[in-house]
Amino acid sequence: MARFSTIWLYCFSDGVPKRSGRVALIVGVLLNLINQGDALLGHGHVNVVKLVLTFVVPYCVATYGAVAYRLSLERAGSPSGNRAAST
Repeated sequence: MARFSTIWLYCFSDGVPKRSGRVALIVGVLLNLINQGDALLGHGHVNVVKLVLTFVVPYCVATYGAVAYRLSLERAGSPSGNRAAST
């Protein structure tokens, strides 16, 4: 249960939602233009489920990457899983 709490904390800390949101916005717009461009420009029917998922999936992937990185730092012995040494 402590592991789940740590993962949940990492999902919402240290700017992860903001960075994941930016990634989702950029990737989601590009993928929607590629996959539903004709519908979005008025030449067909927009599939709302696909439209929403095209933003949700990149958000989840970016968040997973950030959390996995923080957990790997924690396993490597970095103090409390915080940022790596100054770069």
